Amino acid sequence: MFTHTSRYYSIETVTYSSADGQEHRYKRRRFLPNPADMQKLAEVTVTQGDRLDMITAKALGDPEQFWRICDMNYAMNPPDLTKEIGHKLIIPLPQFES
Repeated sequence: MFTHTSRYYSIETVTYSSADGQEHRYKRRRFLPNPADMQKLAEVTVTQGDRLDMITAKALGDPEQFWRICDMNYAMNPPDLTKEIGHKLIIPLPQFES
């Protein structure tokens, strides 16, 4: 369902059976991991016009991996990370589930 680079890849898929007998598959809730359990790759300072996808593309080579920077900086709302000029973002060393 999800590629190995997705934040949902390792989350368990479960099934709910509704009263009418239909089965509904869904992923369990994903909680933000503890940044202390991650390794730091780099640190960048937010400048005017920065976007998280652009920072991620430059730092990790894939703009869709922005969620890794969110996790490392314990952010639930991605735009918050680039809202303040001069804010320092920690870029994590990517770890992929197998």
